[in-house]
Order: sequence, then structure tokens, then C-alpha cells
Amino acid sequence: MLHKRIIQTLFTIAFLCVVHSCTDLEEEILDETLTGTGQAETVTGSIAPVYGFLRNVWLHTRNFGLQEIASDEAILPYRGGRDWFDGGKFIAVHQHLMTPGNSLVGDSWTDITLTLSRAVIAQDRLKIEADKGNAVAQDALYEMVAMKAYLNMLALDNWGLVFKKDQAIALSEILRGQEAVSYLESELLSVVNVINSNKGPGRFTKDAVKALLARLYLNAAVYRDPYGKPDFKAADMDKVIQYTNEIIAGKYSLSPEYFELFNDNNNKNPEIIFSLDQRGVLETEHQRWAYWSISGDLVPRPEFPSTRGTDAAAVTTDFYQTWVDAYGSTDPADADARFFQENTKVPSNLKDLTGVTPANDANHFFCVKAQDFEINRGILRNNIWGPRKDASGKILTCSDGSIKIYPVINARTSGANLAYVDHTLKVDFTDAGSLHNTGYRFSKYQFSRTAPNCCSGSSVDIVLIRLGEIYLMRAEAKLRKGDAAGALADINTLRTSRNARPSQTPKPLASINLDILFRESGFELYWEGLRRNYQIRFGKYEGTWTGKTDVNVSKRLFPIPQKAVDGASSEKGFLVQNQGY
Repeated sequence: MLHKRIIQTLFTIAFLCVVHSCTDLEEEILDETLTGTGQAETVTGSIAPVYGFLRNVWLHTRNFGLQEIASDEAILPYRGGRDWFDGGKFIAVHQHLMTPGNSLVGDSWTDITLTLSRAVIAQDRLKIEADKGNAVAQDALYEMVAMKAYLNMLALDNWGLVFKKDQAIALSEILRGQEAVSYLESELLSVVNVINSNKGPGRFTKDAVKALLARLYLNAAVYRDPYGKPDFKAADMDKVIQYTNEIIAGKYSLSPEYFELFNDNNNKNPEIIFSLDQRGVLETEHQRWAYWSISGDLVPRPEFPSTRGTDAAAVTTDFYQTWVDAYGSTDPADADARFFQENTKVPSNLKDLTGVTPANDANHFFCVKAQDFEINRGILRNNIWGPRKDASGKILTCSDGSIKIYPVINARTSGANLAYVDHTLKVDFTDAGSLHNTGYRFSKYQFSRTAPNCCSGSSVDIVLIRLGEIYLMRAEAKLRKGDAAGALADINTLRTSRNARPSQTPKPLASINLDILFRESGFELYWEGLRRNYQIRFGKYEGTWTGKTDVNVSKRLFPIPQKAVDGASSEKGFLVQNQGY
């Protein structure tokens, strides 16, 4: 487990530590260990700050939000003309109209480069210990090499560059294109056969490195020429197949219940290869992926009445339509277990809300023990049900002490217009399309049973690499090499493995092509921060979707933050702004 407490560091410190010489970070660091014992032991004290800060990289207002909102999967309008505008950063990113001053882009850059600088410092410290014969330090050193490659791949995805920096005292070398691919390949190959294979999903392991190699080779065509038409080389696809074969033949297995991948106990789920270990006790264990999309009027964890959502990102009509297109007249909730899991079991005599309003629904409830209540998962549509509070903020209870579950009231309505939350399909940047209730919602992650409020204390590990993605990568590599039968077999294995709820188990497909494979990647990996990467690789990123009409290929990469360009101005030509900005 990773425990850490920090104070916020400045943007320029983060960037300059990556670029220039740094041997320490100018911040207060308390109790950074992997065990929670507070021991300042060299190895854990070196790597815990790196693993710990990786959580920040994947915050909703950092790289997770950047990946989701830039894609056709999610949209975040100016809610009700008062919430989530944040200087227009989310709207600009969704429309592909961001500038070098966009703070969503800038904050993502800051935390990726800061975590990278921590990894370089850790590498220096660990090498000293490893040179003394410390085998534990040597193992941790391999992890930091893998971590640097992982972070640099995020930078390559976002900005088309990597930082080659092997010592904290050295000046970084910025690499792009084939040079960047070759560097990352050499770094990962240097550790793949020597790194540990038993540390668990919260640490970099041999299979996690193999997965990164598969990602690298699959995306190499895009990395070499980010603005052109990708040239997928057979040799690269062979490497993807090699490493995915090795992982699939190993110890991992696909989870029959899809949503168990995103539950409190997911640290032991046999599908997960690499994740952010969140079984600690500090506020840094966040659950922004759970709360960011769901209604701010829903109390998802009645044991803690202050838990709530925040009415932010919603499902675009375009992404929802991909499910409709796939299943036709069959509701996707009935056709695919990945789309929806019903946990809030509303009695049949209460489901019909015709004629029922908040003004007359005093007896329109059912009772559930607080510890047994779970919100629905997957993609939430229309009315939702949950606990209700009295005027003093206490959860209403039944005579046996269980809680009353009602249709959730939209707190932004009042008086004669008082209404229930109704998540509509329509969501966009118009006034009507930006209201707090608009848009279907992502509810993929369980609202943790250890979370006392909206945002912190989660015990749900954040999944970054899992076996489902490995099957998708192998299928894609096979298909790009002309092996449609092999690709179809992989996709059908993936679909039919989600069979814990037999009536919702996706049926096997009869055929496969790149468009169908892209669609399947969306069904399997939605709300995991991967959609933008897939759109670019499949040639879909210059399309148009809800609120976005820009088709400029330059927007495949984000602008380098102006603060970073200014911070590197003393090194002439060191950091050149990306094309089109």
C-alpha cells in the first residue's frame, strides 16, 4: 500500500526538475512508505512518492479528464450556467479548440512531469543502493525504469514527446517520433526479463511491462508520424501478438462479472495487471472516477450521508448511439452486461412514476438496509432512485431502521416545478442541454464502502491495465495483419466471458472489421481513459460529434503549456510548440 501526504508544488518546479538538474523536490513529504509504518527506509521511501503521486496524474481534473473529455465518449457542459465552467477548459478540450494556456492540459503536464521527476530521483537513489549489492533496491530500480517509460508514454500520447533523463543532475533530452519509440522500447526491454513477477497489480511487474511493450508497438505508427496516416508495420504487429500471447497464456483470467473489476475488492481480481493501489487510509485515496459523473442529488453511500456525485461529465449522444447501432431494437441493458448492472431493485409496483411527483410521493418508497444499498452501475439513464434526507440532513428511515429509497429529487427545481432527476439523452452546450440533469451518466466504479464523502477514502483500486485490453490489442494486431478469424475469436472470447448474468451475456459476433473492433473497444474500455488513444489510432479523431466540429489533424496532440515553453526559454530551441498552436 502506498501512503503519502504532500503540499502542492509549483508548476515550474515540476517542469524544471524534469528538464534541468534536481536532486530533491521542494515540497514537504510526510510518511512516504509502502507499508504505512512510517519507516524512512531507502527503497520504500524512494518509490512511494512516485507511485503515490501517480494518483494525481489520473485525477478527473488532470489526465483522466483530459482523455475523456477530448474524446467522443464524454462531454462536460457549463452546468446550469454556474458549475464546471472552470474558465472554459473542459469545453475547449472537448471542441478541440484548446490553447497553450488551457489549464486542463497544463495541469496534466505538470503532474506527469512531476511524477516523472520523482521517478528519476528515485532511480538515482536506488542505483546507489543497488551498486552496494542491495537486491531489494535493484528490484525497485527496475520498477522505476518501467514507471519512467509509462509516464513518458503518457507524454508521448498527449504531446508527441518524451523526456530522456537518466540522472537527476543531467539535462533532459527531448525525443520525438522514431527516436522516442526506440528510447521507450530500449527502456522497457532492459527490464522486461528481470523485473519482479509477484509484487501484485499495485506495482510494476513483468506482465505490466509486457503490456506496455504491446501498447508501444501497437501505437508506434501513430507515434512515428502523429499527423499522418498510420503505417502499421507487420513487425510491430508481430511484437504486439508476441507479448499479448505471453500475458494471455499466464496467470490472469477474464472477470465473469464485469463490474467486479471496479469494486472495493478489486485488488485481488485476477484480470487486473496494473492499478493504483488504494487500500490505504489517507485522503489521497480518491474516487473521482466514481463521483465525477453521477448526480449531485444522489446519496450513493447512505452509511455516509455526505456522499454525493457532482453532475459533471456525461455520456455523449454519439457514444450512446454506438450501443444502439450494435443492438438495434434490443435495449443494450438487456444485450450487454457491460452496459448496465441493476443493483437498486425497485419493486415492480413502484417503477411506474406516471402521476407521481415529489409533492405526492410520501409513500412511494421501499426499504433497504443501509449496508445493502448499491446504486446501479454502467450507464445510467432517466430517473434514478436513492436515499432521501429530511430538512436536517438526516437519511429518512423505515420503522425497522432500514433506509427509505425514493426517486431522487432534482434539487435545482422548486415549488410547482419540483421534479425528479431525469437523465436525458440530450446533452450539449446549449442552455437546455447543459442543465444539471442532462446526459446519461457513467457509473462504472463502485462508490467505495470506505468513502465518507464525495471524493476521498476510496478502497477501489483504479484500473490502468487489465486482461480485457490485452485481448483487444491482440485482436487488433491480428486484424491489421489480415487474420480476421483470429481477431474474431479474441473478441468473442472477451464478449462471452462476461457471463455472470447469463441473460445479459453479450452474444458472439458473426464477423469483424476495424469499425466493429473499434466499437467493441468502446464497449469494453469506456470510462478508463483510453478512448482518445483508440480514436486516433483508428482514424476517428477528426470526426464530428456532440459539440465538436473541428477536424484539424494538429489537434491529435495537445499544445505544450505556455508556462513550460517559457520555463525552458533559457535553453534555445529546447522545447518547440506543437504544430497548429
